[in-house]
Amino acid sequence: MGQVRSRLTPQEIDDLKKYTYFSEKELQQWYKGFLRDCPSGRLSVTEFRKIYQQFFPSGDSSKFSDFVFNVFDANRDGSIEFTEFIKALSVTSKGSLEEKLEWAFNLYDLDKDGAITRTEMLNIVEAIYKMVGDTVHLPPDEQTPQQRVDKIFRTMDKNHDDLLTLEEFREGTKQDPTVVQALSLYEGLV
Repeated sequence: MGQVRSRLTPQEIDDLKKYTYFSEKELQQWYKGFLRDCPSGRLSVTEFRKIYQQFFPSGDSSKFSDFVFNVFDANRDGSIEFTEFIKALSVTSKGSLEEKLEWAFNLYDLDKDGAITRTEMLNIVEAIYKMVGDTVHLPPDEQTPQQRVDKIFRTMDKNHDDLLTLEEFREGTKQDPTVVQALSLYEGLV
């Protein structure tokens, strides 16, 4: 990427306006803040974890923040550049319900094969339980991550193949919107 500039170029702004819901002014403000926090122009997984830990001090957010980091790091180079950051932020904060559901699906689909397995869901749910610690009161049938995953699959896995497709996920979240609470957790961080 070369030298980091203090402002976005007109071409970068035009490109980002096409792919986000932010105005030119908002993009410049976000860019300025991003560079203040990440002078190199890149956000590492370690820095990303620190941000999450500030918001969840009573739990261990490292595993969940790693999962979110992997969704933000679209080009899979091990860091989040501003373009990746602002595109993901746009979807999670201003996107349509459909866009948010696709983003959440990508969070749960850890191997990016187009389906969420029980193991993938369990990995995310365990990470969420560790992150929130004892700060959330859970219903009796969701005291453990495994119970929560079993409940989700009973609700969403319509063909009982132990896989959730994007369509099953979309439909299932209408019956159980808490599955996408990872998004609302993230929205509180920005």
